[in-house]
Formats: sequence, C-alpha cells, structure tokens
Amino acid sequence: MGGVVVDEGPGGVKAPDGGWGWAVLSGCFVITGFSYAFPKAVSVFFKELIREFDVGYSDTAWISSILLAMLYGTGPLCSVLVNRYGCRPVMMVGGLFASLGMILSSFSTSIIHIYLSTGVITGLGLALNFQPSLIMLNRYFSEKRPLANGLAAAGSPVALCCLSPLGQLLQYQYGWRGGFLILGGLLLNCCACAALMRPLVAPPKPPQREDVEKEGKELEVEKTQSKPKPLLDFSVFKDRGFLIYTIAASIMVLGLFVPPVFVVSYAKELGNEDTKSALLLSILGFIDIFARPTCGIIAGLKWVRPRVVYLFSFAMIFNGCTDLVGSQAKDYPSLVVFCVFFGISYGMVGALQFEVLMAIVGTEKFSSAIGLVLLMEAIAVLVGPPGAGRLLDATKNYMYVFLLAGIEVVLAAVVLATCNFLFIRKKLSEPAAELENGTVSAEMELLNKPVPAEEEEEEEVEKGEKEVKEMKEKEVKEMKEEKEKEEVKEMKEKEEVKEMKEKEEVKEMKEKEEVKEMKEEAFEKAKEDEEDSEKKKEEIRPESVMVVSEEVERFLKEPEEQNGALLSSSETRL
Repeated sequence: MGGVVVDEGPGGVKAPDGGWGWAVLSGCFVITGFSYAFPKAVSVFFKELIREFDVGYSDTAWISSILLAMLYGTGPLCSVLVNRYGCRPVMMVGGLFASLGMILSSFSTSIIHIYLSTGVITGLGLALNFQPSLIMLNRYFSEKRPLANGLAAAGSPVALCCLSPLGQLLQYQYGWRGGFLILGGLLLNCCACAALMRPLVAPPKPPQREDVEKEGKELEVEKTQSKPKPLLDFSVFKDRGFLIYTIAASIMVLGLFVPPVFVVSYAKELGNEDTKSALLLSILGFIDIFARPTCGIIAGLKWVRPRVVYLFSFAMIFNGCTDLVGSQAKDYPSLVVFCVFFGISYGMVGALQFEVLMAIVGTEKFSSAIGLVLLMEAIAVLVGPPGAGRLLDATKNYMYVFLLAGIEVVLAAVVLATCNFLFIRKKLSEPAAELENGTVSAEMELLNKPVPAEEEEEEEVEKGEKEVKEMKEKEVKEMKEEKEKEEVKEMKEKEEVKEMKEKEEVKEMKEKEEVKEMKEEAFEKAKEDEEDSEKKKEEIRPESVMVVSEEVERFLKEPEEQNGALLSSSETRL
C-alpha cells in the first residue's frame, strides 16, 4: 500500500512541494517497493520450502504473515525512534537489519529459523525504513501530497513486477538458499535511500533586533511553561475519526494481502507451469503501477479531496468484490482477468490509505498515529494469511480463501463509510493544504463532533464559529499586548541609551576641563621656571663685570709702570 506523511518537523517550515522533495520521493518509492513487495515475492519460494522442510501451506504462509506483522506491529517503536533520533539514522539501521535477515535465512535448517531471520529481522528492518520514509515524504509535500502518495506507493507494484520473476530465476539458478542470499544483498539499497532523507530546515533569515527579542521571549516561555512532548502521543484515540479509521483498516488487512500471497499457488494448483504462474504477480503489479499514481491525481482534485474517505471506501468495495468474483476462476485466463481488476483496486487502496489517515489526524500527530494504526493492523496481519492457509489445508479449495478475503474487505468498507457518514460531521470548507499548517486543531474539533438533530445543528455551527472567532480575537488581543510591551521596552531602551549618552558627554566634558587645567598649570610652571632663570642670570652679571674691569685696569697700568721704570733708569744713566 504505501502513503506519506511527518514526525515533529521544524515548526513553521513550509513544505516545498518539490526541489529536494523529488529525491526524497525516489527514495520512498524504493523503500515502499521493498516493504510491500517482499512478503509477496517470497511466496515464489513457498513450494520449494514445503518440499525442503516437509510443511504445509499454512506453515509457509506464516513467513509473509510475520513479515507484514513486523512491518505493522513495530509501528510504535518506529515512532518513538524517529521522534528521538530522526528519520535518517533509523533508516540506515533498518537497511542493515533487512539485509542481515535475508542473509541469515539462507543458512536456515528449519522453518523456525526462516520465521526468525526473514520474518522477524528482515521485517523489523523494513519497518524501520518504511515508516520514516512516509514521514519524510509528507514533510516535503503538502499541496501535492495525494500525487506524492500515489507515486511513492507505485514502488510496491514496480518492485513486485521485478522481484517475482527475479525470485523465480534465482530459484532455478541458485536454489532458494542462493536466492535469499542475493536478495539480502539487494536490500542494502535501503541504506542508500536513507541517505537521501535530508532533514528539512527553515531558510536562514537576516537577524533583526525584534526577531531576536521575540525568540528570546519564546525560549523563556518554553523553558518555564512548556512540557516535554511525549515520544508517542496517545491523545489521537480521543479523535472519533481516528478510531473509526483504525477499526476499518484492521478489518481490511485481514483479507487484503491474502490474494497476492495465494494467487501463484492457485495457478500452480490448476496445472500451470511455475514461470507462467509467477507471471500473474507481474501482471498484477504492472496494472498496479498505473493505478496508484492515477488514483493519487484523482484524490488531489479540488472536489474529491474533501471526500477522500468515501473514495477510499469505494476502493475497498471494488477490491472485495474482485476477490468474490475471482474465487470462481477455473482457468488461467480467468486468473489473468482477476489480476487485472485486483491490481486496479489494490492500487487505489494503496494510494489512499495513508492519505486518509493524514487528513484525519493532521501533520503534527501523524508520526504517532501511523505507529498506533500499524500496531492495531499487525494483529489482523498475523491472523489473515495464516488463517487463510489453514482454511486451504482444511478444504483443499482456493475458492473459500478468496471468498473469505473479499467478505472481510467489503465489511471494512461498509464500516468506514457508514460510521463516517453517521458520526463524523461533514466539513463544509475545502481542506486543501490548510490542514498542513496551524489551523488543524480548531477545524478537526468541529469535524469530529457528533451529528445532532437538524434543529440543533445550526446552533452548534454558530457556536463553533463563535468559538473560532473568539479564539482569533484573543490571539489578536494577545498580539496587541505583546506589541505594546515591545514598544514600552523599546522606549525604555531608548531612554537608557539617551542617559548613557548624556553620562558619556558629561564625562567627556570633565575630562576636557581636567586636561585644560593641567595644560594651564604646566604653562604657568614653565613661565615661573623661566623667570627664575632670568633672575639668576641678573644676579651673576655685576660680579663678572667688576672682575673684568679690574683686570682691564690692571692691564692698562702695567705698561705705564714699565715705561716709568725705563725713564728712571735712563735718567740715572745720564
């Protein structure tokens, strides 16, 4: 079947509806193919396993049943792991588990070993790939989700067309042990698909002051008021639509997988060759390839999408009636016609199953809802194919097996359509992609109210509109109050900045005055020093002048004295 949708992704991130989403879609296509085609493709080896281990049809049917049970029953575990560690790491580990289980089963010496290796280990690995891939696909698609659902779900018939002939060829060439070993290596491609599941993050925005303050407030509020979100949200059981869907899906699974599991053995029982019998699965898968995308396109139409639940019910009725008519097939051409119509109806169911669940619970709760739904369906999966196998062992007639499967699927369609009509109020507005965003809670509360009498219905509609209006007014009022608080805070910040500037200006003025005073003091001090030096010069100058004058007088007197002495000597001589 296959479908799409999301764990708790980054809040406020809009689904791109394209871009890298197409790479995610391709990975989901492969994962869906492996997850749903393997339980059917393994049925090609049932005849050899019956001969090898001397067991009955019901014993070999347990292999496919356990595979599907693990795929469904580990849903809550997958939800917890995805919400805790993210999609990509969980899918990487799942790919390794899926491959390991098939490799170990090639060394099995009893049917119990195959139950544990192929059924449990490979089933767990496929489950750890399947559910996260749906979650990632829904994160990348919103308006185009029905189309993405159909394209991803088409991976199942494509893989079935390839794996069934491949399994038959491997059985002839290498035996069932060699075939299991090669299929185990093929499952390592799940790890490559996991690498494509890039987490979707919000585009970076230029940082603004208001945004930073707002984010700070939100973080403070979350730390003080918010409670940690549980890894598995059981509040979905309060949703009446979810309960109806879960019951109907569980009944549907009882018979949905029975015909693909037994149609090959049915053809062999009628005397057809093994290769010719295995071709029936390829025909079924080939028709299914085109049915799923086509149904996804139809489900995305504006008029059809609000009524997708009823389209899903029609698909189940179509599938169940095909089983009822196919039970009367007596030759190979009849089985071919059966596979054609079963492929169409089976493709419709596969394309719509998780689209309906997404429309009921919304994006936020889908990661928990899908895990809980798969857990409930696991019980039916464990009963369906093995119960049909026991019926076949008891009656030795495939007609009763196909009749039982058809009745179960038709019953599921009746339950879903009737309960939805009686207990779920019809939503008047077009859902479109608004369910992907923040309007889910109020709208789903109105959607899930019980239908009152005609006189009270209008009152409840008015009451609901009034509640929505009051909620909007309250939100507007809160936004105004927050805006006023932000304005007051901005005013206070501006005043604080102004006071800081004034303080800085006063400080600068004081510093300038101090510098000026220091300069004046330095100037006065320099002036005083200059005056002191001049005074000292004046005090030293008279003494030096007197000394010089005495020396000059002395110098002048010496020649006169010498001349006088010469004259006196000359006179004495005379």
